[in-house]
Amino acid sequence: MSKIGFIWVGKLKEPFSQKGCELYWKKLSRFHKLEENMIRDAPGKLPPEEKSRREGESILSKVGKGDILIILDEHGERFTSRKFAAKLQTWTDAPNQRPVFVIGGPFGLSDEVRKQARFAIRLSDMTFPHELARVMLLEQLYRAATIQKNMPYHHD
Repeated sequence: MSKIGFIWVGKLKEPFSQKGCELYWKKLSRFHKLEENMIRDAPGKLPPEEKSRREGESILSKVGKGDILIILDEHGERFTSRKFAAKLQTWTDAPNQRPVFVIGGPFGLSDEVRKQARFAIRLSDMTFPHELARVMLLEQLYRAATIQKNMPYHHD
């Protein structure tokens, strides 16, 4: 079974985000072994740039050898669900490698994390709270898995 990693900044606080992530985590885990690293939010008193820098250091400390770092970013590549499914297939089929999806905190990702990323993707042209982005990413990964297996979840 292929592996997918996740690095998130901050705990989920909203009950609807927690429930949504639990739902799609369970569904997605039927297709891939999922590994999660939670990064603590930087202290609230810090300026936004310093928060992103500190969180970025923590994120990069969790990246392993062979990890394909994929950040969610407003300037990232746009995908249809089918194209994302095909891209995910190439990432999960790569020998001795694991795609690792990164969602930063409310102030985004540091420049250091952006430089280390091999890919940047966007969920939408709109901006979403990072908690909702987690639910949406997990749902899209589940959708991609069902597309790969020709299951009836996705409708064109």
